[in-house]
Amino acid sequence: MHAFYKDADFQFAVENLLGRAFHRATDVGEVLATIDRIPNGDTAAWVAQWTATADRVVEQARAAEAGGHPRSAAARFLRAATYYAEAANMAGDPGFAQLWERHRDAWDGFVDLTNGLGDVAVERLAIPYEDTTLPGYVFRSGSADGPRRTLVFTNGSDGSVVGVWTRAAAAALERGWTVVTYDGPGQNAALVRQGIPFRPDWEHVLTPVVDHLVARPDVDPARIAVAGVSQGGFWVPRAVAYEHRVAAAVADPGVVDVSAAMLAQLGHSMVKLLDAGEREKFDRDMAWALKLSARTRRVLQWRMRPYGVTSPFDFFTAARAYTLTDAELAGITCPMLVTDPEHEQFWPGQSARLAEALTCDVTLMPFTAAEGADGHCEPLAAGLRDERVLDWLDEHVPA
Repeated sequence: MHAFYKDADFQFAVENLLGRAFHRATDVGEVLATIDRIPNGDTAAWVAQWTATADRVVEQARAAEAGGHPRSAAARFLRAATYYAEAANMAGDPGFAQLWERHRDAWDGFVDLTNGLGDVAVERLAIPYEDTTLPGYVFRSGSADGPRRTLVFTNGSDGSVVGVWTRAAAAALERGWTVVTYDGPGQNAALVRQGIPFRPDWEHVLTPVVDHLVARPDVDPARIAVAGVSQGGFWVPRAVAYEHRVAAAVADPGVVDVSAAMLAQLGHSMVKLLDAGEREKFDRDMAWALKLSARTRRVLQWRMRPYGVTSPFDFFTAARAYTLTDAELAGITCPMLVTDPEHEQFWPGQSARLAEALTCDVTLMPFTAAEGADGHCEPLAAGLRDERVLDWLDEHVPA
């Protein structure tokens, strides 16, 4: 596969951007023209150039809307939301929150225009959660009334709202599914606007979502499926170990131990400090290491943000709570699909570990480099992934 960058983070981001063209959330020419202006590893250029591309596409969207072309305007707002999200992902504070808001504004422009076109009805949700609400969306295609099967999509640790569209909503709507998405703790608006951090016990998040849905007349309570992508591949299995109203579940990929990806970045001596509870020494040694790399500081800040912590010791300690126990794995009773992409770079081998440990009806679904479908969440194989995952869901939750 062609490498656009030596930098692994930049390369992975480009693969995701190109893959999103399948559902019109990017345009290949816009992607290639933008990365042509960004040198390898230059984070500042990445933020500046993706912001510039997003600004230009938003201007074109507004012009199309003013000119009476709502379909073109909606398509452009969707692409702009993607590009702003790419800029936000590489930006430190305070730029992250500002760019995230612009990504959300563009997304809302897409949602509102799409809702007015008549092909897809979109409804905003406020899902009761503890003493507040979680924001979400319901997407529903066609004009048929009555309760339908419903796919609930759980995002990853840093997935934008556009990822909801490209990894679930667009393809599922074509098959008659109602698609529900939500911002859980530590994700999107729940993090940026409400300041709610991650939590490992996701059953306390999914259960309120299911409670809200089963009360709706357009949802069939017996045909609710749940899919999780990236770190959602941990949260979904964790949640369905306790929430048994789910008819089928998908983990893309399977994640048994979230902390493995973080701890792999630490040397043996740092892990020993973590094990010993040496918070002050751990943070002091980490601070010395971070002085050598502004980029590493930015990445760690980005990773810590949704956990609601500023201490590296607290971050790595918190991540260790994101592990599936034997009892939780035994508690999963619904059929489960676990994707297993070749060359999984964040949680290698964990999909197979999850599938082997489950006692429910489980399918381990490989995606290979020969198919152009390898890598975390199959970034360049949106069509193939949709076909296989949705075929499996069709078999387990019939229309």
